[in-house]
Amino acid sequence: MAEKIVITSDSTTDLSPELIERYGIKTLPMRITLGDKTYRDTIDIVPDDIYEHQRKYGELPKTCATNVGECTDFFKPFVDEGFSVIHFTISSEMSSTYNNSVIAASEFDNVYIVDTKNLSTGGGLLMLAACDMIKAGKSAKEIADECTRLAAYVDASFVIDSLEYLYKGGRCSALSVMGANLLKLKPCIEVKNGKMGVGKKYRGKFAEVLKQYTEDRLANREDLVKTRVFITHAGCAKDVVDSIAQIVKSKGIFDEVYVTRAGCTVSSHCGANTLGVLFIRNSEVK
Repeated sequence: MAEKIVITSDSTTDLSPELIERYGIKTLPMRITLGDKTYRDTIDIVPDDIYEHQRKYGELPKTCATNVGECTDFFKPFVDEGFSVIHFTISSEMSSTYNNSVIAASEFDNVYIVDTKNLSTGGGLLMLAACDMIKAGKSAKEIADECTRLAAYVDASFVIDSLEYLYKGGRCSALSVMGANLLKLKPCIEVKNGKMGVGKKYRGKFAEVLKQYTEDRLANREDLVKTRVFITHAGCAKDVVDSIAQIVKSKGIFDEVYVTRAGCTVSSHCGANTLGVLFIRNSEVK
């Protein structure tokens, strides 16, 4: 009998509802605390709620990792139904979710945890790769091992219009914010070795910066896995997103081009007007 496998993740991978339904993916929501209330990510709260709260009260949300008990309760029904579980988490460098998931998985014989070393659709890319491997007939362990290896090949980056959220979240200094505002800088945030860092700093209007950023990420590249690419954004205007999608499609590189909206985790850290072009490479990201 063929192994029954289910792909699961925490709620940070930002796959669209359509993709989640198409591939039968199951998600475990992170907890988002806003003011004096705690919500379940993607269920009780959406990014626009975060932006509105911040505008009204100047207060950012706090994200909370899924705990061991939540993970155990999440895995158990799938195991009881005879499934092997491959669970993908936000980078272990960004949250304790991975460690908690590993502890919970130790209660079962067929639950495998993949540290995506990433966030947002950086992890989503690995999940869809896993779905491809299921179709190819690989075992759950083989898939988990391969996705763990592939995590180092994910090229994930985002351009941020404003450093306000990063500053209020304690991730950059007031001096950096002042300098960026004066020079009209839009930093590119890159994920490497599971951590976020600043890459190229662009200057100019956000919409034009995004076009240059997209060209920079895709120009003269021979090392791209051509299966799929994600354009993932946090609250960007439709015409801006459409213009980036058109640039990506015009390159004729990727078989599938997906546009997705970033969820509450990315929105909590970066704020509105954030956009990234994410794909997998044939070489490690260094």
